[in-house]
Amino acid sequence: MSEEILINVTPMECRVALVENGIVQELYVERTARRGMVGNIYKGRVVRVLPGMQAAFVEVGHSRTAFIHANDIVWPKVTGERERTPTISELLHEGQSVVVQVMKDMMGTKGARLTTDLSIPSRYLVYMPHGEHIGVSQRIEDETERERLKGLIRQLQEESPETSAGGFIVRTVAEGVSENELRRDMAFLVKLWRWVQDRCQSADTPSLVYEELPLFLRTIRDHVSVNSQKVLIDSRETYAKVEEFVRDFVPALKEQIEHYPGERPLFDLYNIEDDLQKALQRKVLLKSGGYLIIDQTEAMTTVDVNTGSYVGTRTLEDTVFKTNLEATHAIARQLRLRNLGGIIILDFIDMEEAEHKQQVLRALEKMLVRDHAKTKITQVSELGLVEMTRKRTRESLEHLLCETCSECEGRGTVKTAETVCYEIFREILREARAYDAANGYRVVASQKVIDRLLGEESAAVADLEQFIGKPIKFSVEALYPQEQYDIVLL
Repeated sequence: MSEEILINVTPMECRVALVENGIVQELYVERTARRGMVGNIYKGRVVRVLPGMQAAFVEVGHSRTAFIHANDIVWPKVTGERERTPTISELLHEGQSVVVQVMKDMMGTKGARLTTDLSIPSRYLVYMPHGEHIGVSQRIEDETERERLKGLIRQLQEESPETSAGGFIVRTVAEGVSENELRRDMAFLVKLWRWVQDRCQSADTPSLVYEELPLFLRTIRDHVSVNSQKVLIDSRETYAKVEEFVRDFVPALKEQIEHYPGERPLFDLYNIEDDLQKALQRKVLLKSGGYLIIDQTEAMTTVDVNTGSYVGTRTLEDTVFKTNLEATHAIARQLRLRNLGGIIILDFIDMEEAEHKQQVLRALEKMLVRDHAKTKITQVSELGLVEMTRKRTRESLEHLLCETCSECEGRGTVKTAETVCYEIFREILREARAYDAANGYRVVASQKVIDRLLGEESAAVADLEQFIGKPIKFSVEALYPQEQYDIVLL
């Protein structure tokens, strides 16, 4: 499989596209003025403890206080005592300083989600200073390789007292790497942790202690592997920074990093801009003629599968089955492309045969194997629904690039001009009963509403004027959305 990574950098933002076999699979955007907080470590101050929720609010120096649950707090366990999870009031108190790490960015009205179980990633390893176990990425499936990596980590921990404390997780890109590469990574992480500890001692409260790498360097660390064909970067300054990073930490990737000097924008060259615009639309077309409808709400994301113009060639069951199978490919791609997370409900078209349901489920699981985010899928229900979860740490592409429509306020619809006209008639009747308008009334509304009042509703307007005994005049306000209007007493 051919894999390319494109990095587009401007002074305002950095955008990264992961392209597999010529098709963009993932898009990441980071604004310079609004960088994400995930991975950052802060010395924070507890501002409020909520015993009823077993949680607390922590000030970390941002506009909104962050949130930490009792389950995300590491506490010292006393040997010999029966293990019991302490309450939030036993763990934290108002005014207390606490070192925390951001697990989830601020999303909508919610503050960032915090933990005290710190983790610091490098190229091949993740170091957990308060952890005790050695883990290996589930994506490394070869049992022999998993045991080799676990054994190497144990051996390296025994070699140095500095690395014996804490736990490690071996990352997917560590598959097949040598002992020396792991040793260097481990030494770097322990040295970095000592630096973080020193910063925690001297820093004010609240303050940022350790900041996660910017997007373009995180991409090199987390996504680029020996299997990546090339990494194209369209900024010479950013390319120089990446070159230095690669030289210091992953010299094996040096040949894959390239500067793109072309006149034509990098994302235009690969049609990424078109894919970006499509990723913000509700409707996703399938090659067969079917389509998906994707809706994001605060609680969950729903994906509805439809046959559309696809009529099949044999039976209805065969048409439905083929559409659902094709949809699994599109769904897996859209989840990654749009960075959708949390609870996701997939509404497949109802299938009669149990074997077809299982094949669709297996196809979906297979397509999600390459997803970098952790996913969990349930069985197909009798209604053809599949419930799944996808780990969410950062905002989706839509929430990052879009805002709620000021006209419909997020409903996705607005009242028709006809509905607004009838509201205006009722309001004029209320006004006529409450006030004496000597010279009548003036209706100020949008062009479409006024056009209807003077057109299709003109007879109703004449009847209303006769009923209240006052004239009604009209004015267009171009800046008014369709639902807005004013009634002025003359």
